[in-house]
Amino acid sequence: MSAVRFDVNLSILLTGLPLLERPAAAAKAGFDAVELWWPFDSPDPGAAELGALRSAIEEAGVRLTGLNFDAGDMAAGERGLLARPGGSARFQANIDVAVRLAGELGCTVLNALYGNDPGTDRDLAVANLRRAADAAAGIGATVVVEALNSYENPDYPITSSQAAFELIDQVDRPNVAFLADLYHLHRMGEDVLALIDGHSARFGHVQIADDPGRGRPGTGDMPYPEILARLEAAGYRGHVGLEYRHEGPDAFDWRQE
Repeated sequence: MSAVRFDVNLSILLTGLPLLERPAAAAKAGFDAVELWWPFDSPDPGAAELGALRSAIEEAGVRLTGLNFDAGDMAAGERGLLARPGGSARFQANIDVAVRLAGELGCTVLNALYGNDPGTDRDLAVANLRRAADAAAGIGATVVVEALNSYENPDYPITSSQAAFELIDQVDRPNVAFLADLYHLHRMGEDVLALIDGHSARFGHVQIADDPGRGRPGTGDMPYPEILARLEAAGYRGHVGLEYRHEGPDAFDWRQE
């Protein structure tokens, strides 16, 4: 299908297994890289928890290519702490922890979700992104900003590539880039092929799922063979995160189709 390199998001795929068993399952499925939403209940978990996750990834022989900063209670609908006055201290407490874990595992992409309205503070978001970017620079990592679709995330303010680019420009750090989640962008009506052709140089990471349904490529209407070919032609050399929902043994069979 494509020479693009994929990684498995272990927070949405292989979830029938305990977290610490998922890296090995991804390796068994033929992947050499994984990514994660922040997998702990607190911004600063104990050394034993961090060590267990680090060992599971290292022993599986996979690389961590993407890690979210603590984004609050994702299951309850929270979508980030960057811009939330009530969550800022939690975000700041997580910065060095997340950067250290990323550095130990060779991860160079850290995702910082903005946070839901009402009550978000743009200036606070910019300050927190600068703080995170400066910390990430110490391990040669990039902090990425993601746009989400408003259908599933009605209170999330960053819902287009343009809104994300404006925030990134305001932050004004060389290691802050765009997380192009093509599912969310397509659901919001963006022309993802034109976005790739015109703005791939601003991509710090790419994630995919098909629209509608957020299933694996081939289950919706998005032209994934063309999308992946355009990414390759545009010179994108990072991993593409598989962030779709799927249950059953054939989650990755589409790669051979």
